[in-house]
Amino acid sequence: MLGVLLLAFSLVTIVHAELCRPDAQNAFKVRLSIKTALGDNAYSWDASEEYLFKAMVAFAMRRYSSKETTQLSNVLLCNMTERVSFWFVVTDSSRNVTTVPGSEVEAAIRMNRNRINGAFLLTDNTLQFLKISSTLSPPIEPNVPVWLIVFSVVAGLTVVGIAFLVVSGIWRRKKNNESVETEDLEDKYDTSVTIENGIPCDILDLKTGQINGVYTADDERFTPL
Repeated sequence: MLGVLLLAFSLVTIVHAELCRPDAQNAFKVRLSIKTALGDNAYSWDASEEYLFKAMVAFAMRRYSSKETTQLSNVLLCNMTERVSFWFVVTDSSRNVTTVPGSEVEAAIRMNRNRINGAFLLTDNTLQFLKISSTLSPPIEPNVPVWLIVFSVVAGLTVVGIAFLVVSGIWRRKKNNESVETEDLEDKYDTSVTIENGIPCDILDLKTGQINGVYTADDERFTPL
């Protein structure tokens, strides 16, 4: 009986070794830069941290698929290095001899990336899933509603347009008044009468000329002769 158990354990170990290896199908490489991120407060990577990583991946898979079948034993780690990099795969909980498709693992990691980063006090740049693109930062929501911003812009443009119309109307009216006053002054100048030696005299119109009535009378008187 003991021999059978040892044989089964050996077979499982061999199968897991085949499933979790560099560049294996559905395998992902992880690289952590703990010292870079935390400096003097950096923690050492040990078995407890490995357990936490498995737990976070299992949590991500459960949350993504809404199934409670993924266990810590389904998350396999391999090729661990001192600079804290390793490979991992997620095995199918129903058979445990095949891996979950990489697309599902990637979607689960992306969906829960912030939770995983927070568990290790790291970011996308210091906890890297090399085959999984970084998550996008959530869009920044403005403190002021968008509709209020649009309304303020439209109202501002309306006020500017009204102010422009008022100012241009005042300027145009002032310009018209100035032109009317200028014409009145010219008319007054044209119709003004000068007085020379006590006798009022009309100003000579340089364009049309002006006939002196005295000489006209003399011409009419002497013309018959």
